[in-house]
Amino acid sequence: MGRLDEKVAIVTGSGRGIGRATAELFAAEGAKVVVLSRTPENVERVITGIQAAGGDALGVVCDIADPRQITASVEKVIEEYGRIDILVNNAFDPSAVLSSVIDLPVEQLQRNFEMGPIAYLRMMQACYPHLKASGEGRVINFGSTAGVLAIEGYAPYGMAKEAVRALTRSAAREWAKDGITVNNLLPVADTWGAAGPDAPPPANALGRYGSPERDVAPVVLFLASRDAQYLTGYSLTPDGGFMIDAAR
Repeated sequence: MGRLDEKVAIVTGSGRGIGRATAELFAAEGAKVVVLSRTPENVERVITGIQAAGGDALGVVCDIADPRQITASVEKVIEEYGRIDILVNNAFDPSAVLSSVIDLPVEQLQRNFEMGPIAYLRMMQACYPHLKASGEGRVINFGSTAGVLAIEGYAPYGMAKEAVRALTRSAAREWAKDGITVNNLLPVADTWGAAGPDAPPPANALGRYGSPERDVAPVVLFLASRDAQYLTGYSLTPDGGFMIDAAR
């Protein structure tokens, strides 16, 4: 028996990195996984791997910055599986995250908000009636330590990710009566292959980069499972001790 048997889970940005690791782990735990990404080649690659391992997966190509594509994607999931139990909002565009406050143009900030809290909100709104019908719906959003710690040079990214935290808390408060838990993850992981042999050790207590497969995806699984049924509105930090005692 898997921890997510017969559950239907949408994982956005699951073509690579943490999203891919989460989709693969969910499938291994019995979920019917919707692999959602804007890159068709990545979707196909992940779907092929899940199915080869005996899992059940549906590929959906979607740019979450487009509300029409979000609506169409959720409709496709319902047409295929008839329900949605879990939503993981992981997708984000990393191409425009760097700027100081003084140099930050509104257009760049808007891009971060469109791909972050605005897109997450739209996905949550589109999935809400199905999560409510599930009776034990789960939403897991992805924030960032960059917002909590105010990391220099990441102003647009940090602002958008802190808005995700606020959205998470607000939805957790409002949706609790519907049996839906809403939580947030602030991971520190080597998602882009930056931790090569010559990379300096990260500034965290454990002194190593987090692995999407071993260190982050299992925490997402925990929040999606019944083990976390009494947690809502929280931000968990699988970060190797990067944020010990920081702004908590």
